[in-house]
Amino acid sequence: MSKKARPSKTVAVEVNRLKGKRKGALLKDEVWSENGKVIAYNLAYVNLKRCRMDHGRVLGYDNSHGFHHRHFMGKVEAIEFASYADLLDRFIREVHELWRIEDEEN
Repeated sequence: MSKKARPSKTVAVEVNRLKGKRKGALLKDEVWSENGKVIAYNLAYVNLKRCRMDHGRVLGYDNSHGFHHRHFMGKVEAIEFASYADLLDRFIREVHELWRIEDEEN
């Protein structure tokens, strides 16, 4: 009789503290996976100089509270979710666009 394999959970957390023009801002990537499948995630660009609401989260994506959603400047909206990889690409593109806009304003 063989033992049933236990599900394995992995948590990956990456926090990058930004420097230069964005000193004090953070990029956060938290991912929980089980047996190689992403079961929870939290992506965030936090910059209290840009947004005082939502603990400084300018832009973020997560699937807490039972649904996939986007945070932007204190507002939350539900999103369609295809895959974590697609969402991460979207997040990176949006952050780069925000930085381009921030650079133009300064």
